[in-house]
Amino acid sequence: MVQVWDPLVRVFHWSLVGLFIVAYASGEAADTLHLVAGYAVVALLLLRVVWGFIGAPHARFSDFVRAPREVLEYMRLARQHRAPRYLGHNPAGSAMTIALIVALGGICLTGHLMTTTTWWGSKTMEHLHELLVNGTIGLIGLHLLGNLFSSRQHGENLTLSMITGAKRRQ
Repeated sequence: MVQVWDPLVRVFHWSLVGLFIVAYASGEAADTLHLVAGYAVVALLLLRVVWGFIGAPHARFSDFVRAPREVLEYMRLARQHRAPRYLGHNPAGSAMTIALIVALGGICLTGHLMTTTTWWGSKTMEHLHELLVNGTIGLIGLHLLGNLFSSRQHGENLTLSMITGAKRRQ
């Protein structure tokens, strides 16, 4: 076994899961809990972006961000059950990571804008916020399915590796 996911990445991941659930569950009320959860997500996202440049090797964007062509090729190979195993993020996981960071950033931005004088009470901003939330839930569903698919295809428990940080070498 080799340590792949450093403690910051793992704490970020599971804190984000928890905060998203809290924000979603408290969203209709738009109360203090919802706002605090949202701003905590902003702090986590900012930390993760910084960590993507200076963090542990598998946490760095330079280690896992792939061109769209590589992502599509990986997905084609995965459908054929011929996709190579990656120690860190595979190209599909890379694309999902970026998509989730962008989507969550959009949710946070629209949520913040709704607290400003300019956008207070704006139905347009509220609908955009809700659209981003619902799109993110779709991405989360795809993330979970991809995790199960890759875990099965490569004979490893990716969820457990995000808890322990460890994956097998080969």
